[in-house]
Amino acid sequence: MDFENFAARLRKSRGIVFFTGAGISTESGVPDFRSPGGVWTKYQPVYFDEFMSSEAARIRHWKLKKETHDLYKKVKPNVGHYAIRDFEKRNQLLGLITQNIDGLHSLAGVSDEKIVELHGTDRFVKCLNCEKSFEPDKIYQTIVGDFKSPTCNVCGGFLKSATVSFGQQMPGRAMQQAQAWSEAAEIFIVIGSSLQVQPAASFPVIAKRSGAVLAIINRDETPLDDEADFIHRGAIGEFFERLNPLLIDA
Repeated sequence: MDFENFAARLRKSRGIVFFTGAGISTESGVPDFRSPGGVWTKYQPVYFDEFMSSEAARIRHWKLKKETHDLYKKVKPNVGHYAIRDFEKRNQLLGLITQNIDGLHSLAGVSDEKIVELHGTDRFVKCLNCEKSFEPDKIYQTIVGDFKSPTCNVCGGFLKSATVSFGQQMPGRAMQQAQAWSEAAEIFIVIGSSLQVQPAASFPVIAKRSGAVLAIINRDETPLDDEADFIHRGAIGEFFERLNPLLIDA
């Protein structure tokens, strides 16, 4: 399927699902954790069982999250984030499934009920015991010098960024919603994901097997390229700048 035919299909559809990965946010200045200069080149990832059992691991978690929190306060949504928001404004967006934890889709204006954040979000902090949520700024103000890992002011439970750590159970409700959207999609568009991380990478497969048109917009090849009906390799922003004028009257 060529670009013009894909754009024509998009114009007619009211059942579009987007699936976004790190690539859409790198164009806002958010480095891929695994890339040179990413936080995983400076800190070892903290597994969930380590976090629960070791104060040293919790401190390592908070040092890592302090760095990403300071970054996320500075970055802004880009043309890709706003383009997805515009699909919702045109009543074309069935749902948005994201692997990202930066919250940029929400900042761009996509409604909460249209977003599933498979790996959680760094935009707030949560108690692992009573599940109370906290605005992050006050928590991160305590992450200085020789600090102790923060605890809940209600129940004393461990606080943790509201993200899914390695070894932590995926959020059941989010997974169910993502599967339902994948099964119902008319067009399923992967943006900026290597499709290497499971179980998230299974959703494009579910969509394709359920009859959706599968599109992949990514800088590099993915394991599902042979299954895709449309592929664009290159910058995400450039793709949307070319596409957006063709959708104005959708």
